[in-house]
Amino acid sequence: MTGSRAATACVPFLLLFLLLARGAEAVGLWRPPPAGGSLFGAAPGRYLTQEEHWMSQTLDHFSPTDHRQFKQRYYEFLDYHRVPNGPVFLNICGESSCNGISNSYLAVIAKKFGAALVSPEHRYYGKSSPFKSLTTENLRFLSSKQALFDLAVFRQYYQETLNAKYNRSGADNSWFVFGGSYSGALSAWFRLKFPHLTCGSHASSGVVLAVYNFTDFDKQIGESAGPECKEALQETTKLVDGQLQSGRNSVKQLFGARMLQNDGDFLYLLADAAAIAFQYGNPDILCSPLVEAKKNGTDLVEAFAHYVNKYYVGTFGASVASYDQQYLKNTTPAESSYRLWWYQVCSEVSYFQVAPKNDSVRSAKIDTRYHLDLCKNVFGEGVYPDVSMTNLYYGGTRIAGSKIVFANGSQDPWRHASKQKSSKEMPSYLIECSNCGHCSDLSGCPQAPSNIEGDSSKCSSPEAVNKVRKQIVDNIDLWLSECQDQGHDKGPSMRTRWSIASY
Repeated sequence: MTGSRAATACVPFLLLFLLLARGAEAVGLWRPPPAGGSLFGAAPGRYLTQEEHWMSQTLDHFSPTDHRQFKQRYYEFLDYHRVPNGPVFLNICGESSCNGISNSYLAVIAKKFGAALVSPEHRYYGKSSPFKSLTTENLRFLSSKQALFDLAVFRQYYQETLNAKYNRSGADNSWFVFGGSYSGALSAWFRLKFPHLTCGSHASSGVVLAVYNFTDFDKQIGESAGPECKEALQETTKLVDGQLQSGRNSVKQLFGARMLQNDGDFLYLLADAAAIAFQYGNPDILCSPLVEAKKNGTDLVEAFAHYVNKYYVGTFGASVASYDQQYLKNTTPAESSYRLWWYQVCSEVSYFQVAPKNDSVRSAKIDTRYHLDLCKNVFGEGVYPDVSMTNLYYGGTRIAGSKIVFANGSQDPWRHASKQKSSKEMPSYLIECSNCGHCSDLSGCPQAPSNIEGDSSKCSSPEAVNKVRKQIVDNIDLWLSECQDQGHDKGPSMRTRWSIASY
């Protein structure tokens, strides 16, 4: 989920506009990268499969009279499946185009359990758009509630498909649901609302708490940066604010952002660019040059512009144009999903990443009014995030679920919208390391670009990551075994088939 510009693949709620949500991973909650962008790329081994499958999905699950349907894309990977009774791992694609099943640490878990892997694409995103025009009126069916029913329908559809494939009827495999970031929240909410359809859920950096003014996001950036880098970032922000206030818009040209006429849009670009370094485990590429520039008395703004142009835009594939509110008004469906995530932000979950009143890293001009004006400008009157109702419906961090395992990275600003208090029925683990950000448990370090099988060797504390991974697998093992005791998956218990040796 960056700024309210999202959180998508641990792929792709967000930073909202989550830049980095990935289709089938767990790196969401930022602005989704452009289709074909370099953030994740198509490196050899990055995907287990990219072969597309399709099903007919109900458009409105809450209407008894509207029978319209749309085509929903999904993926399956059966190479690890213990035929026919092995579990099915449903990996939820989040707030971006879903381009395949990623070879993250989930692949390692699936192999250990002999599980099939399936990943349905979120409605409206990627190629699963119900409409040819994304007008505000047509977006009214885009919500987490509709998405959860999509998952329930998909679960029924795919179980029947699997039964037909294995020439059997009435069988029900053990299912387990996974997701990261916004899709991590969906994973937790699916277990909450449909406990009979899954043995449990894993919510990696699951942002289950809708937040109106998300000041903790910026506070975490400052904490993760450390004193020297934080001071350099704050001074840079002050210098940029001063140049804008004096009418020196030439500063935008330094960042390749002359097209951003709205100063708030430009400042949001800079805030997201800074935050992504900590969210995805790359703090040094931002902090080292800024701290050095401050010590040497060289131009901080130029040093920051170099980072933004080379890394945020160049390496991560961020689109400067997507920060323009005029761009967000484009109603043509596309592989990129900026308008879609902003609609979810503006109508349901908010995550307005506003500047705290004191000691903020981002510009104070990024306030509540900026976000509300954006929502009104892009979607018109009447689109407003009813955060209290969202949290009333799902429970926020007081979610009354069971058999849900949460995991967060200590440097991830999104963890403050996740469930961090642990309980027996819903254990929550914090991975403590200096570059453990968004969805570290599935993605490894850094969190972007992605690591094959979620390699943890580059984490500052691999043992911390591996310890939490073992705890997660222990919970999955226990809950799948309890499912088997209740009649699911008549094959031998995984508890008798393998031991947790190394991660």
